[in-house]
Amino acid sequence: MTRLVSFGVLLGLVAVFGLLSLRVMSSFLLPLLLAAMLVVIFGPLHRWLRERLQSPEWVAALLTTLFVLLLVLVPLFLLVARAGGDAVSMLRTPNGLKLDPAVLEGLVHNVNDATGLHLTADGVNGEVRRVAEEWFGPIAARAPVVIVKLIIGLIVMTVSLFYFLADGRRMFEAVMRLVPLDTRYQWQLLEEFEEVSRAVVSSTLLAAIVQAVLAGFGFYVAGLHGVFLLTLLTFFGALVPFVGAAAVWGAASLYLLFFVKSTWAAAGLALWGLCVVSTVDNIIKPIVLHGQSKLHPLLALLSVLGGVGALGPIGIFVGPIAVAFLQAALTMLQVELDSLSRQPVAGGNPAPGWGGSPSLVAGVAQTGAERVKSS
Repeated sequence: MTRLVSFGVLLGLVAVFGLLSLRVMSSFLLPLLLAAMLVVIFGPLHRWLRERLQSPEWVAALLTTLFVLLLVLVPLFLLVARAGGDAVSMLRTPNGLKLDPAVLEGLVHNVNDATGLHLTADGVNGEVRRVAEEWFGPIAARAPVVIVKLIIGLIVMTVSLFYFLADGRRMFEAVMRLVPLDTRYQWQLLEEFEEVSRAVVSSTLLAAIVQAVLAGFGFYVAGLHGVFLLTLLTFFGALVPFVGAAAVWGAASLYLLFFVKSTWAAAGLALWGLCVVSTVDNIIKPIVLHGQSKLHPLLALLSVLGGVGALGPIGIFVGPIAVAFLQAALTMLQVELDSLSRQPVAGGNPAPGWGGSPSLVAGVAQTGAERVKSS
């Protein structure tokens, strides 16, 4: 009886402190998840370095982490610097980001004739300035906080990547001992995570790159300035569903229509963005997710869109992983139900193929141990 009470208290402590730890770590879930995905993607490089160098685990982990940082951060820094140069050039133009008064006067005159209003160019400029201050003022005020959080998240992701590579084997063995799940199912879930992680990262990046290139081509043909900046903004926008590339090419189309007075260029860019740029996202992601994982194309698309709608940006990664885990768990449950239905009613040996066969579990455990050692 005393042991049962102690066990109950222990479960309560685990639940309380587990929820508290989850609350504390919730702001770092995205960097940790990204680090785990990077481990899956660059794991072969880490193993190759470890075998070639014949060095301690942390040396190969450190070299792999440095390679990832150079591969990701240096190109990203160069792209942002180039885009920042384009933005500064736009701000230094005679009109800057102000509305062209000559174009605005004609637009206001047409609106007044069509609606009977009595708008003035100065009034419209003042209203635009007020709205811009209301919208972009808080964003500019929060920019330092966002930058600090971004830097902290990058540091957490980098440190987590190093420790996942250096101590991942011991971490995974500890988790396997704590989780009361058949060893073969643990390896199956790990394989699902590897497959879906690669598929999500590759599909998201590939779709964003293709959208940015196609949109950049449209910006160039339409005769817009700052094509590189607009292309980079399209790439980052395409990483976030529901915002997507449409926020960039849509604004560019409106600019061409109302301020450049180029109706054909605006219509052409809008049609190109709607029919090609934004449509290709819904084609590439399901195809890549389906090709690199076991998710049906419809489930792949809905898992990304639904994940973002429910969890925000992190849902891009969590949504497909959750659906893949559910699919794997249902398959495991079906296997267990089939094995239970084949068990004899009375005593005797279990039927061949029983899911709890000691020899099968031992074989899977041995295979798992070999895989852990090889990793």
